[in-house]
Amino acid sequence: MENSVKAKRTISMTSSIIYFAISLIINSCGNVLTLVTSAKIHPQFLGSAYWTAAENNLGIAVLGNGKWSLFWAFFGLGMLTTVLNAILVGHWSWGRAIGNAIFLGPFSLLIQFFNNVFIKVLPDANNMFMIVLYVLLNFLGVALIAVAISIYQRVNLALHPADDLMQILRFKYCNGNAAKAMWFSYIPPTVMAVIAVILTGKIEYFGLGTVFAFFFQGGITGISDKFVFRSLKHQALDVGDSKK
Repeated sequence: MENSVKAKRTISMTSSIIYFAISLIINSCGNVLTLVTSAKIHPQFLGSAYWTAAENNLGIAVLGNGKWSLFWAFFGLGMLTTVLNAILVGHWSWGRAIGNAIFLGPFSLLIQFFNNVFIKVLPDANNMFMIVLYVLLNFLGVALIAVAISIYQRVNLALHPADDLMQILRFKYCNGNAAKAMWFSYIPPTVMAVIAVILTGKIEYFGLGTVFAFFFQGGITGISDKFVFRSLKHQALDVGDSKK
């Protein structure tokens, strides 16, 4: 039997926008924290969040390391993921696609902004104390991303396409299991990373922090659902038909 997995919206639009803005800042800050701490030590040692690492590598491979390369990499690859999401849901939704684009615009700009700030503010890691500190900050960045995902997935006003993909997989194929859905959602960025290696012959920003993200980011998202803004429930879910 097939039934559509949907939920009504139970919070006001004002509350939704406030939650969304908070989560957007937390997510972009966390993403850049992983990138910059990784760069300050060595990209191959520490790494960044999985999607961030893959998009950054493919962006550099295709666009170079210019001033706006991060923006265009995150925006362009994000919109390609929107197409994949439509295939999984089983129909194209302009509302969903516009929501993804609305997310990607300010998110990509915030990524570029925080990157420009943190790269100047954070000193190079030239001793063991700084290395340990940056490892912890990198893990904190991954945790911040996971918390942000939990918040704006529940708000479901506008989603990053990668997190929209994870939410579709979570409620359509993984019985609500956030960790399992996160692992499945890592297939596209793995493909991106492989393409980057083919184009450049090297891979960066995959390291200790990336491994931490792979194993724990989905679980932290699931825990955050229960303990961060506990009264906030999943709003207006639309993940297509679920077979039971």
